[in-house]
Amino acid sequence: MNMIRQFSWCLALGLLMVLLSGCATEKRVTRVDPGVITDLSGRWNDTDSKQVAEKMITEMLSRPWLNQFTTRESRQPVVIVGTIQNLSHEHINTHTFITDLEREMTNSQKVTFVADKSERQEIREERLDQATHARDDTQKAPGHEIGADYMMKGRITTIQDEADGTKAIYYQVDLELVSLADNVKSWYGQHKIKKIIERKRTLF
Repeated sequence: MNMIRQFSWCLALGLLMVLLSGCATEKRVTRVDPGVITDLSGRWNDTDSKQVAEKMITEMLSRPWLNQFTTRESRQPVVIVGTIQNLSHEHINTHTFITDLEREMTNSQKVTFVADKSERQEIREERLDQATHARDDTQKAPGHEIGADYMMKGRITTIQDEADGTKAIYYQVDLELVSLADNVKSWYGQHKIKKIIERKRTLF
């Protein structure tokens, strides 16, 4: 009787281990090219940030304000990026989007791009440090910074709609270029993205 009972316990334990092993998940990591488009959740991602920045800066640089400025001043305009507000329902890393905007402007070679407020403060602290510790012939004196002509500002907003397991997310990115001399909005751009997310139900 004891042997039967022990056998039953061993059998139950074995079945439990099989069930637990069947429920275990295996983690697998696959490296992919950063240029490959991945959209797993339907939320704003690196592809959206990169593509929106490319399209909006290309559109901005094709507008009349740029030619008007270069003709009038005989030089490239100096641009700085200000605040990009995230007014969407998602947590969006606006710093990454700002970096994408800065990259597109800098690489275009059509405008001069200068450091933002936080970066300027760090550079100014370095100049002060040089004034104390660096050789006189290598020190960088204050008062030689290039002032910006325009500041780019913007916002990201979303609208959601959902029914019967299907969700639509509508992103709208608004950017504007403001003249620091007179607060005139010299350019206004808008880009929209619409995503449809379908959740499929599986039967077991």
